[in-house]
Amino acid sequence: MLTNKTRDRLAKGETVFGCGLQCYRSPEIARTFAAAGFDYVFIDMEHSGFDLETVQDMIRACLDTGITPIVRVCELLYSLVARLLDSGAQGIILPRIEEPTLLAEALSWMRFPPVGKRGYGVNTTMIGYESRSFPEIIEHQNRNTLSVVQFETASAIARADELLSLPGVDIAMVGPADLSIALGIPGQFENPLLISTVQDLIAKCNRHGVVPGIQTRSLAMSKAWAERGMRFVGCAAEHALLLEKAKETVAALRTVRAAQPA
Repeated sequence: MLTNKTRDRLAKGETVFGCGLQCYRSPEIARTFAAAGFDYVFIDMEHSGFDLETVQDMIRACLDTGITPIVRVCELLYSLVARLLDSGAQGIILPRIEEPTLLAEALSWMRFPPVGKRGYGVNTTMIGYESRSFPEIIEHQNRNTLSVVQFETASAIARADELLSLPGVDIAMVGPADLSIALGIPGQFENPLLISTVQDLIAKCNRHGVVPGIQTRSLAMSKAWAERGMRFVGCAAEHALLLEKAKETVAALRTVRAAQPA
């Protein structure tokens, strides 16, 4: 059975880096990110048109190439969380969390009893067609599944200590776009209010033994937050990287054309 390499790196105190899949319905992009050296792929089902079958193919591509597939569900439903885990997802991102009781329930869906409420629907593809006992599979899945809780509202920030203290929270991931809107400074990612709010959350994460994380929109933003103490750092998404590299390439080509004699 496959181990969660991102979880293992975090357990060693390392910082991990990932990139989003949000627009292009191709498992090959996950393979490309694996070849590039990213630790994890953030497959977004909240702000995309991906269906379960597309995501299942993306997950399979990740598992085949050694990059960790982590999926953001579009809403907090047991049926979504369970089916994605049964499809091989090694982590689930829970969006728009604000209420501890609801978070505790959602976390319980991600692990088998006695620590959770996940139903046993394990198929052979999930475990690489290995012959394993129920106890072996349960222990392995419980240990290798990452729970990622998003902090993206003023209410979540205000109740951070309550949320972070719940058993089973592995990573707290800031959504800076929505958080900036909630703070009344939409899109101002270098605003001192946003920075101080997020830095305060990092300190609380460290006190509660939760990994602090963030999903950013650029390389510069990712580097800045990694330097400020974030350890689970998402850098943009596939469409942004493609457009950025395409613009860079075209600009370079045009300098050649401009240098040619008329």
